[in-house]
Amino acid sequence: MPPLRRLRYALETIAAYIVYAFFRVLPLDAASATGGWIGRQLGPHLSPTETARQNLAMAFPEKDGATREKIVLGMWDNLGRVAAEYAHLHRIWERVDFNGVEMLPGIRDDGKPAIFCSAHLANWEVCAIAAKKHGLDVSLVYRKPNNPGVDSLLRHARDSGASAHIQKGSAGAREMLAVLKRNGVLGVLIDQKLNEGMAIPFFGRDAMTAPALAHFALRFDCPVYPVRIERLKGCHFKMTVYPAMQTPRNGDQEQDTRAMLVELNRLLESWIRERPEQWLWIHRRWG
Repeated sequence: MPPLRRLRYALETIAAYIVYAFFRVLPLDAASATGGWIGRQLGPHLSPTETARQNLAMAFPEKDGATREKIVLGMWDNLGRVAAEYAHLHRIWERVDFNGVEMLPGIRDDGKPAIFCSAHLANWEVCAIAAKKHGLDVSLVYRKPNNPGVDSLLRHARDSGASAHIQKGSAGAREMLAVLKRNGVLGVLIDQKLNEGMAIPFFGRDAMTAPALAHFALRFDCPVYPVRIERLKGCHFKMTVYPAMQTPRNGDQEQDTRAMLVELNRLLESWIRERPEQWLWIHRRWG
């Protein structure tokens, strides 16, 4: 690793630990509110805001500029809260209202593989934590930060939830395969762009969508359970586990994969339309 990059990573890691420690000493509600305030003050002036505005203009052409700016501000409030809440993930599940979790013991005990899918909505880290608190071990698939020090901090914060962390990529795909072969459970966020994916409609435009989830579901004939997280007020959430999706079986793998991804994107879009300020608009989903 080049010396300048090593220095930059070291400084970033130190800053991340200082921020984490600051929010850790605050009470949960105060930490979340402070993070939201910081997000609202700083976020609109950061370069990713322009990406958010472009995405919102494509997704909601019918909304006026003022409405879209309000969504941008709400998004930064939510992201600031998420950043602050990492220091309290070990107890945040106490603030979650649950719907559908009565299915979890059956999923845990039936001896079959399963996949839970969600998106970068509200505080998406709640999914794995809530599952573990209800007795279900989930191997979390995630995009590893470039900075290994920051990655270690995030993994430490998530230890109250995920039973294992699987990095996205070819090596991660093999790990995902191994989890399902031993009848384990995967947790996957499905809303980010994959250049090598399939072009699937999302807000009326094709978005390159990762097909791995559908491939695994079809190969192992395992259920896929959509999970939605909503921020209700402050640091209070609602988690809904939906019944397993209908797995298409038309005899053509590509056709079945596409049908499954179309339904997943349609479901995700409906969630975002209801609470647009809680989604990660700064990601170049269509770029």
